[in-house]
Amino acid sequence: MKLALVGATGLVGEQMLRVIAERKFQFDELLLVASPRSAGKVVSYQGKEYTVVTPEDAIAQRPDIAIFSAGGGTSLKYAPLFAEAGTTVIDNSSAWRMDPTKKLIVPEVNADALTTEDKIIANPNCSTIQMVVALAPLHKAYKIKRVVVSTYQSVTGSGKAAVDQLFNERKGVEGEMAYPHRIDLNVLPHIDVFQDNGYTKEEMKMIKETNKIMRDDSIRVTATTVRIPTMGGHSESVNIEFEKDFDLAEVRKILEEAPGIIVQDDPENNVYPMPLNAHNRDETFVGRLRRDESQDNTLNMWIVADNLRKGAATNTVQIAEYLVENKLV
Repeated sequence: MKLALVGATGLVGEQMLRVIAERKFQFDELLLVASPRSAGKVVSYQGKEYTVVTPEDAIAQRPDIAIFSAGGGTSLKYAPLFAEAGTTVIDNSSAWRMDPTKKLIVPEVNADALTTEDKIIANPNCSTIQMVVALAPLHKAYKIKRVVVSTYQSVTGSGKAAVDQLFNERKGVEGEMAYPHRIDLNVLPHIDVFQDNGYTKEEMKMIKETNKIMRDDSIRVTATTVRIPTMGGHSESVNIEFEKDFDLAEVRKILEEAPGIIVQDDPENNVYPMPLNAHNRDETFVGRLRRDESQDNTLNMWIVADNLRKGAATNTVQIAEYLVENKLV
């Protein structure tokens, strides 16, 4: 197994390496890949030293799997070149997510759609991933009609510059601004660019990606995505209308038995999912389970997951694990 990691020196790339080590993903050879300005840099990993190479150098070595965490432009340019060389690409950017010829995969939900023909596989948006992990088992049981989601997203979703902005503001230090406004002691109802319909690109990602991953265009989704000054993970308030009625005890049991989910739902003892507790965890945490008393067949829930792990690195590595386990590479 020859594994390449494109974007190895970035924030998500570093998290990918951590997850690969923790999950003991087996490889015989590892290629750390980055832009020409980082080529030649030496990275220590798992007791070995690796020299960073360019994408062209990596393609020439024909890796079995290439994990991309280097942004959409890099993916659009290089993913097809890796694929032409016989490499299976798992891309963490938004470049291929809505391409009808590419699979958009959350292993707990739709990994069974993958075949040996899939040479470019898209990793979904972080906020979509954690939501569909919780939605999928409930959709099977009760069939979802409509989802209303509001997100509360960590600054880590915007990268190092946003984290620096938060802590600079907290210390009263002037520095680079990742956002158009202050983020400390503030809330920004604005993630990614605004579209002609008034939604942001992030909100439209959640809407379109949910339908594609769940393989059901009949599910209606509306989203409001919000950036808050937290670390550790993204949180979501999700309101789900089903075609069938449900029993809350049965809902809890379905979620407890579903892969990748931990139910934390004991409000009497102040137990519910929080970003601080989701930090550095691979699971999706679900709680605040309750009926929407304003409408029939409708459930409220609160979903939290580490956006750099399950929302990015872990989900990507899980796709790679599935490919290897099922002999698809």
